[in-house]
Amino acid sequence: MAGVGPMTQDWEPVVIRKKAPNAAAKRDEKSVNAARRSGADIETVRKFNAGTNKAASSGTSLNTKRLDDDTENLTHERVPTELKKAIMQARTEKKLTQSQLAQIINEKPQVIQEYESGKAIPNQQILSKLERALGAKLRGKK
Repeated sequence: MAGVGPMTQDWEPVVIRKKAPNAAAKRDEKSVNAARRSGADIETVRKFNAGTNKAASSGTSLNTKRLDDDTENLTHERVPTELKKAIMQARTEKKLTQSQLAQIINEKPQVIQEYESGKAIPNQQILSKLERALGAKLRGKK
């Protein structure tokens, strides 16, 4: 293997670089100082109430006064007494227990118990199931 000339390498050099800095890395103190030294344009913005908790505590006096002055009653509508009695009466006329009625309308016995005790929030779908199962009109007398 006699070579004609000197052995040369004709590969191009490969340069491996780090990926470009993300937005957070561009804002850190070291990169901002480097940009200042190089003479690049730098925009600095001071955030309003930065590093303080003033925003959370400053408006509370207005809100607490508004809450104290508020007298609106914010409770859910409950089953009226007439409806409770109508459900109980229709169920006993059909000689059904609460759990039997619940099974007929595909609900839990607790649902019937809550309707008859007046603790339930009226649901039109359940009321229509009860009307069909009991054969009695429960709604529409309002």
